[in-house]
Amino acid sequence: MTSPDGTDGIPGDGTPAGGTPDSATPHDGVPHDGTPRRPPVTERRLHPVTPFRRAWAPLAVLAGWAAHDPNGAQEQLDRLTGTVLLLGLAVLVPAAGLYGFLSWWFTHYAVTDTELRIRTGLLFRRTAHIRLERVQAVDVSRPLLARVAGVAKLRIDVVGAERKDELAFLGEREARALRAELLARAAGFAPETAHEVGEAPARVLLRVPPRVLARSLVLTGATWGSLCAALVVPTVLWLITHSPWTVVGTALPLVGAAGASSVGRFVAEFDWTVSESPDGLRIDHGLLDRTHETVPPGRVQTVRIVEPLLWRWPGWVRVELDVAGSANSVLIPVAPRAVAETVVARVLPGVTVPRELSRVPRRARWCVPLWWRGHGLAVTGAVFAARSGLLCRRLSLVPHAKVQSVRLTQGPWERCWGLADVRVDTGANKTVTARLRGAEEAARLLDEQAERSRTGRRDALPDRWMTTG
Repeated sequence: MTSPDGTDGIPGDGTPAGGTPDSATPHDGVPHDGTPRRPPVTERRLHPVTPFRRAWAPLAVLAGWAAHDPNGAQEQLDRLTGTVLLLGLAVLVPAAGLYGFLSWWFTHYAVTDTELRIRTGLLFRRTAHIRLERVQAVDVSRPLLARVAGVAKLRIDVVGAERKDELAFLGEREARALRAELLARAAGFAPETAHEVGEAPARVLLRVPPRVLARSLVLTGATWGSLCAALVVPTVLWLITHSPWTVVGTALPLVGAAGASSVGRFVAEFDWTVSESPDGLRIDHGLLDRTHETVPPGRVQTVRIVEPLLWRWPGWVRVELDVAGSANSVLIPVAPRAVAETVVARVLPGVTVPRELSRVPRRARWCVPLWWRGHGLAVTGAVFAARSGLLCRRLSLVPHAKVQSVRLTQGPWERCWGLADVRVDTGANKTVTARLRGAEEAARLLDEQAERSRTGRRDALPDRWMTTG
């Protein structure tokens, strides 16, 4: 229930459920026992530009129906006269605008001492209670039109949640201020001082030049493969069928895939910047849509160093992440290996990327011909490192403290050659596999890794956003 002054009438937040002052509390706001009364929770609305964004929802439903059943949509349009179409638009446009306004009007958010509360819903009400200590990332994104309007979208990543809650849209300054306040609250700052903390300072660790990013995309096999497919497949279909519709229907998805693997990646990863701050590593990127993401400290489960074949001459690598409960997957799109390893050391403190990896036995060539040379393993005091791939090498690093379980698997053909795989499961529902190890070595690795995981979790530092000292 909302009182006339915009406060939320919820017990414990300063206003009783009935919306009237507590009779046991004097007029000066201090109860008889001398305990200061909590200030009322003030609910806030989103930016006034939000109704224009939400007004497109009914129109998007019609567009989706037309795309799903184009023949039926065409038949319905043929039956309508120009007058009926104009009347339909005269009703549909105001209805869409009214829907956008009402959905904005009934959306509120508030920050209490312990949670972020989001109330949404026009017909069916939904209230999200986000515990501040469960917040693991707060990202700010600014699509192109939002940048023009001076607004931003705030996305809150919560531990254990399948999808992110979001506030779209807020003013740019308001979004950054709210992000800083949420992170300060999650770090343990007092509610009365959290809004004064401000955004933590950041130090730039890496910035990817556009020229290097473009060269890396040119040297990527996926780019050339998609371009060849977009040229060859439609040509072959034209020679076989001589049907322009078949060629167009095949060429458009292939051209779109080629654009997504080259131009789309360049636009999305443009001006990629990695900065270090007390609340984690910050990632800013995007040419048209600017995105501000945060890699939470202590939540990274796996780090992958990817080295495509054509990148080995310039010495470039790509760094990917597996973060528990988060969809953030790229840390560095392209960088020299030495620079990338420096950033990895900031993500995984105390971890050094292994240089020497033990090869698999030569008899493994009978299980995986030729590709057996790409597998390797190294176990240090901090990480379990497994490499795979021959043309595109992938080195996966799993800190011992992040290992959830260890398994040994052995197929019938591997048993014939005395080989086995050691699989390490992480908290991000991912598995890193050390393939084609000797059976005795695999059994020893299984026992040793289980012990390393127990001691690693026992000695691991607590996951905190920032220090409050």
